[in-house]
Amino acid sequence: MQRDVDLTITIAGVDEVGRGCLFGPVVAAAVVLSPLACNQLKALGVTDSKRLSPARREQLVDPIQTLATAYALGLGTVHDIERLNILHASLLAMHRAIRRLAIVPDLCLIDGNQPIAQLAIPQQTVVQGDRLHTEIAAASILAKVWRDRLIVRLDRRYPGYHLARNKGYGSAAHRLALQTLGPTPQHRRSFKGCR
Repeated sequence: MQRDVDLTITIAGVDEVGRGCLFGPVVAAAVVLSPLACNQLKALGVTDSKRLSPARREQLVDPIQTLATAYALGLGTVHDIERLNILHASLLAMHRAIRRLAIVPDLCLIDGNQPIAQLAIPQQTVVQGDRLHTEIAAASILAKVWRDRLIVRLDRRYPGYHLARNKGYGSAAHRLALQTLGPTPQHRRSFKGCR
């Protein structure tokens, strides 16, 4: 008796957030979704995190985590950013997120045009992948919400930089605070706006 072979492959979407910030780590997420979960999340409005309001992103975290086969986060710390540069720290954060997944995917869809070095799993880069693949969009939402929550907590540790509002990006108030207060240990001193 011949058995049907399961031709479905396990796909992880991978994305990062916080590359353009002056403060804090870059955060990546890897999310493994079944085709059914992709359809359900798409119907709920999962798309590129930048196209969603903060409140809507927060609302989508639980459905993503509930429907995902696996998900994980990875960080590129400020130390990593200063040591490697922002691009390589972002790729390192993605690599760390993939390594932390509870299952090994058959394929990683990486947002952008830069492959992850020394990744022992097949990968495919996708420009604007967070708009094209629900797996990547889900990763972008988890990474964005987790990073935003972290920055809000760090605002209490480093008051005066308006971090809860700007999330570490170089707003006018943030840049003015840097001029008057100087950088904190979580500022990316190699970035032009922090000098």
